[in-house]
Amino acid sequence: MTSTAPDFFTDEQTRRLYATDASSYEELPKAVAFPETTREVIDIVTYARRQGLSLTARGAGTSLAGQTTGGGIVMDIGRNMNRIINIDAQKQEALVQPGVIRDTLNREASRHNLLFGPDTATTNRCMLGGMIGNNSCGLFSIKHKTTREHVLEIETVLSDGSKAVFKPLSQTELAAKMELDSLEGQIYREMTGLLREHSDRILANYPHPEIIRRNTGYALDRLCEMAPFTEGGRPFNLAELLCGSEGTLAMTTSAKVKLVSEDPAHVMLVPHFSSIRAAMEATVEAVETGPAAVELVDDIILNATKGNIEQQKNRFFLQGEPKGILIIQFDGKNISRLKAKAQRLADKLQKRNLTSSAALITDPEKIDRVWQLRKAGLGLLMGLGSKGRTPTFCEDTAVRVPDLPDYVDDFQRILDRHNANCVFYAHASVGELHLRPVINLKEKDEIQKMKTMAGEIADLVRSYRGSLSGEHGDGRARAPYIEKVLGTEMMPLLRRVKQIWDPGNIFNPGKIVNPKPMEQDLRYSPAYQPPEVDTQFNWRKEESFADALELCNGAGVCRKLADSGGTMCPSYMATREEKDSTRGRANLFRQLFSGRQQEAFRSGELRDALDLCLSCKACKSECPANVDMARMKAEFMQGWHEDKGISPGERFFGQAARIYPLAGIWPRLSNWMMRQPAVKEVLQQWLGIDKRRDLPAFAPQPFMEWYQKRSKSSDPRRRGSAQANDLQSLPETAGGGQKVVLLIDIFTNYHDPEIARAAVRFLEATGHQIIIPGFHELGRPQLSKGMVKHAKKVLDQNLPRLATYANRGFPIVGLEPSEILTLRDEYLDLCDDEQLTSAEMVAAQSFTFEEFARKVLSAASNNTPPPSGTRKVYIHGHCHAKALIGNSATRQALQLSGYETDVLQTGCCGMAGSFGYEKDHYEVSMDIGELTLFPAVRSLPDEALVCAPGFSCRHQISDGVGKRAWHPAELMAERVGIGN
Repeated sequence: MTSTAPDFFTDEQTRRLYATDASSYEELPKAVAFPETTREVIDIVTYARRQGLSLTARGAGTSLAGQTTGGGIVMDIGRNMNRIINIDAQKQEALVQPGVIRDTLNREASRHNLLFGPDTATTNRCMLGGMIGNNSCGLFSIKHKTTREHVLEIETVLSDGSKAVFKPLSQTELAAKMELDSLEGQIYREMTGLLREHSDRILANYPHPEIIRRNTGYALDRLCEMAPFTEGGRPFNLAELLCGSEGTLAMTTSAKVKLVSEDPAHVMLVPHFSSIRAAMEATVEAVETGPAAVELVDDIILNATKGNIEQQKNRFFLQGEPKGILIIQFDGKNISRLKAKAQRLADKLQKRNLTSSAALITDPEKIDRVWQLRKAGLGLLMGLGSKGRTPTFCEDTAVRVPDLPDYVDDFQRILDRHNANCVFYAHASVGELHLRPVINLKEKDEIQKMKTMAGEIADLVRSYRGSLSGEHGDGRARAPYIEKVLGTEMMPLLRRVKQIWDPGNIFNPGKIVNPKPMEQDLRYSPAYQPPEVDTQFNWRKEESFADALELCNGAGVCRKLADSGGTMCPSYMATREEKDSTRGRANLFRQLFSGRQQEAFRSGELRDALDLCLSCKACKSECPANVDMARMKAEFMQGWHEDKGISPGERFFGQAARIYPLAGIWPRLSNWMMRQPAVKEVLQQWLGIDKRRDLPAFAPQPFMEWYQKRSKSSDPRRRGSAQANDLQSLPETAGGGQKVVLLIDIFTNYHDPEIARAAVRFLEATGHQIIIPGFHELGRPQLSKGMVKHAKKVLDQNLPRLATYANRGFPIVGLEPSEILTLRDEYLDLCDDEQLTSAEMVAAQSFTFEEFARKVLSAASNNTPPPSGTRKVYIHGHCHAKALIGNSATRQALQLSGYETDVLQTGCCGMAGSFGYEKDHYEVSMDIGELTLFPAVRSLPDEALVCAPGFSCRHQISDGVGKRAWHPAELMAERVGIGN
């Protein structure tokens, strides 16, 4: 394909990346474009029209009904057209490009105590262009209504390549528009003519006007409410029609949106229910009190939070095992009045026997955590596995709030008739529930069941004069059933609207009118071939590698930016390219392995997409579906190595234990040589080590050498310590005190022995007898380089010895988080079935140093107060620790040692083991550091203490900011008065 500006990307990888969104559909486009300006959008539209290609606009790709999939050109406006052009605080308006993320706009607007009201579950990555296309609403739609109410005007490119701005028009301005000799003029003439002729029929057939969220078809009923069609109506504004048109009428290039003032006070009430019916009856009562939000979450989602690392901590408010909960928020200026209102509602619900318990929450941080749990709902559903998959074909219906209880009962009767289970959640305050029946799209009978149920549900919605789509749009999933809801006589009008605006049918065809069958182009279907490949990991939790590849549903949480917090996905945060997101990589995995099976291990496309994956593990916790891309990458790279071989650089970093003993013999010589420009040049050419980096220096004396000499000392405190290859070398009663196995990784031994010395002295000072095993590696470097078979050999050697310690009840403590957490993570899937019991026992007895220190100091704190002389420590957490156990152990252990702590809101440091040392990754590594870590550390006072448990993190901080970061063991040893 050739073109003028901008470039079209037609390579297989890019097309695959844009073949899916968050829906059930997958359609390979012919090309993808990334416009930077309105002029380039015009060029793309013009090219598509001349070539007869469809054009689908796309922001974050979080659409649930297939709106952002298309077989022609997919135009990603998010990568480049993402500027906030202006915020006018006085007028409470913002002018934005369509790729601006909603939360990004609100962070800027919050400086003026303003916000853009619509608050979808995807606000940390969804974009204003997509919100306009879907007329998004979100959690607070009873308060803020829909995007439509907040859009003042929209600048567009029409289907002939011309520009037009749609905004409120006076009668004189409307008349002038109708005189234009252009497509814009024709649109005004024909649209007003259509409305004059059919307004009565439109208002009679469209959803009930009391339903706030009604997006079925084109919003003709909204236009009928305007002047001149309704006397005294608001000014005529076709921007309201574009909101919810799903990119089928025009391409948005900018929008002026209304901002609203923030309420300072918030109170949350969370009543628990034994049935969904009771929750719906309570919703009717709650809405009468004027809440800002009323959200339903059922037991299926609540149970899914139990197995999600990120959401487990957000379950603090739950009492027992309810069938469902309502999250009710009251906003205002006086918190006492809000609390009183919430309590009155709670009393009323209890008096009516609708609920027996209700949590009242006023702490802002806790309120935010409850909303985090609610927003994770969609992704959590995918974590249920293939047997619990809930495709989005009827999840967006809306009825009047008073009709909700009966509507839910009627819906349940449809489910019972088809022997189907269903998830119930979302926006009860405005009569919209996300009702997601469990359907297995891989089975032909289940697809037929879905189609039959879709028809019956559409009939049910019609009987309540409801809306088939509340905000997610009609799209591929619901467009075939619009006729059932609006009536046969409305379809010619909808097709006429499309013809008026887009006579060539190039803009996102088939998403509202003239749809394909709903079962066509499904991501999963009877034709889907799950991969059957040989793997090194057992994939026990997921049940198989094939199931692991299907976890990602496209919700796109991995596309959040650094300002939104969290760690996932650091490479995407730096590059903002879809291929560098967890979703992009997961899509390529599924597409390639299902199509090519074992051959996919040779895929250069997938190898390229995985190149910037730091294996940080953040996706394992922050992704609602718990996609573990680090493990998937290791699995793929093992297969890649078997075909392509292992590079010298991969061997150098993956098998450092073979090289370090030699370099450690002459540490000063090794250090001198590694800093010589000529040697650096050789290392860059041979091993790919960027010459701008200094490799970590070797210590004059490795820890093990120091420890062996020290263990011979006659100091009574040290008699219990020993280096042991097995338990037989350590007497049962030697030294007294609890025995602790201290694992010394190779990097601590050769580079940072002072950390291990501090740990030893801390443990001795707290009365422990230390066992130092005679090995340094657990397999982490091998896993990070995809040398999984090598890691398995390490496991086979270490597991029996570690199991012997664990079996005796000895804690196994590690200083490097990624090393020790390998025992609790990968070992459980890397071991054979006959090794699993031992691996589980070892995992249960394994602790990071901070976890163990917290336990020890907590027990001691009952008798001994923490040391005096408080000093503040700023903590940067290690990625693996944050993903698997969190930062609380480090924070609490330091507090028990007498420090005041502040956990820095930093994501990944960007070093990630060897990643930041490699020539091809150096720039990205530093870019990641600059996202949050480097600015946070630079902002600290010069004398500030920075704590970083991770070896890589400490070196990245040193390289990027020039500041020393300390291991917790060093800081805690100092506080017990024993120094280093």
